[in-house]
Amino acid sequence: MTARKKLLGDLMGRFSKVSNSEPESNEAVLAELKALRERVPGLIGALVASSDGLLIAHDLPPEIEPTGMAALSASQLALSQRLVATAVGGGFHEVVVRGPGGHVVVYAADWASLTVLAEPQVNVGRLHLESRPAARAIAERLTTPSGKHRADPDQ
Repeated sequence: MTARKKLLGDLMGRFSKVSNSEPESNEAVLAELKALRERVPGLIGALVASSDGLLIAHDLPPEIEPTGMAALSASQLALSQRLVATAVGGGFHEVVVRGPGGHVVVYAADWASLTVLAEPQVNVGRLHLESRPAARAIAERLTTPSGKHRADPDQ
């Protein structure tokens, strides 16, 4: 590796707080995802992604590719934030997408998002009841790229 590539890698790591290699799993966040799956009947899987689409942690079935799903979640988060800001103002909390194969719900978690996948027959009220506090707990465990927690009482 040339000195220039090493310097570029160091700078990217400093600004993004992620390495250029496979993302390391945040054990506390992963434990939160697994506990969420245990508490909600019909939950297929969950993941946490940064707002720029980088995978932080996942508890997904093997047929779902986690890094691609993280990118899709970030896109949905950005679109939903823009839609809420334009239509009604204020911050984004969650979006529910329902299809014949089930539900995809994206929750804001500070600078990241919690995305949960659920079967069609899931109790959506129960899903929200369990996932909203999980998103807040995950936001508490994650720090902003500057290393400080950003408190948002609306989340």
